[in-house]
Amino acid sequence: MKLIPVGILGTGKYVPERVLTNQELEKMVETNDEWIVSRTGMRERRIASAEQASSDLAYAAAQEALKNAGITAEQLDLIIVATVTPDMSFPSTACLVQAKLGAKKAAAFDLSAACSGFIYGLANASNFIATGAYKYALVIGAECLSKITDYTDRNTCILFGDGAGAVVIGEVPEGRGFRSFELGADGTGGELLKVAAGGSRCPSSVTSVEQKQHFIYMAGAEVFKFAVRIMGNAAEEALRKAEKTKADIDLLVPHQANIRIIQSALDRLGLPEEKCMVNLHKYGNVSAGSIPIALAEAVEEGRVKEGDCLVMVGFGGGLTWGASVLVW
Repeated sequence: MKLIPVGILGTGKYVPERVLTNQELEKMVETNDEWIVSRTGMRERRIASAEQASSDLAYAAAQEALKNAGITAEQLDLIIVATVTPDMSFPSTACLVQAKLGAKKAAAFDLSAACSGFIYGLANASNFIATGAYKYALVIGAECLSKITDYTDRNTCILFGDGAGAVVIGEVPEGRGFRSFELGADGTGGELLKVAAGGSRCPSSVTSVEQKQHFIYMAGAEVFKFAVRIMGNAAEEALRKAEKTKADIDLLVPHQANIRIIQSALDRLGLPEEKCMVNLHKYGNVSAGSIPIALAEAVEEGRVKEGDCLVMVGFGGGLTWGASVLVW
C-alpha cells in the first residue's frame, strides 16, 4: 500500500493578553528576575483570564490555522487536542472545539502526553491521512497551566504559561511533509511530574484541596537530567529514521521548557543558535502548546521556507518524549 505524503498546510497560535513578568513574580514569591533568567531564560508568560478555558485558546489558534491553510472547518475529518488542562474531565476539549468551529463531520478526541502531546497528536493524525482514511486533520496543543500552578511555589510558578498552537495537516507534494516520528515513554518516572489529585486514584476532596494536590508537582533536578538526555536522543533517532543527518537541519523547534535544556540539544546536534526557534522568554513553558506556538511564530517571522528540514522535539510528564522530522 502506497502511503500519501502528509505535511502541514497551515499554522496558527493564540496567547492570552495578560502578561505575567518576572518583576511581578518577585512580589509573589522569594525570587528575582536575574535568577529566573539565568536558570530558565524566561522573562514573561501569558495568563488566561478567569473566563478563559483551554477550548477558548484552542478555538482561536484553530481559526488562524484554518485560515492559513485555506480550508473551512466543515472540511475537517479529525480534530485532536493535546492538553493536560482540559476544560473538564469529559467531554473532551476537542469536542468543545469541534462545536465552536462547526466542524460537523470531524471526529474529535483529546490526547494526554503532557509537553510531548503535540508531537504525539501529529503522529496519530498523520497516519489517518497517510492511509487515505481522512483528508484533513486539525492538531492543537492548548494549555491553561495557570489554573493548575501554585503561585506560592517558587520552583514551579516561574515556569508555566498559557496558550495554544494549531496546525492543519493534509496531503503535500511527494518529497515534502513528515519523514519520521520518534515517540517514547518511561512510566517509571511518572511520579516526577504530575498533578496528584482529581482522578480516580485520588478523587477531589476537601483534603486534596487543602494539601494542594491539584497543582503541578515537579521534581525539578530529576526532570532536568532526563530532559537534557532525551531531547538529543529523540532528535537523533528521528533523523536516523528519516535518513537525514544533523547537517540537514534548517530549523530546530524544541519544547520551550528551559533555555539550558535547549542549549544542550543544540550542542548535541552541533547547531548554531540561529538554527533554533526560541520564544520561552515571552511565553514560558506552555506544555503541549509550546512547540506549535513556536512553529507558528517561526512561520510568521519568515524563518521557514519551502524545502527546509525541520526537527520538532519535546519531552514531558509521563515521562514522555517525541520528535519529528518534517520537510516543509
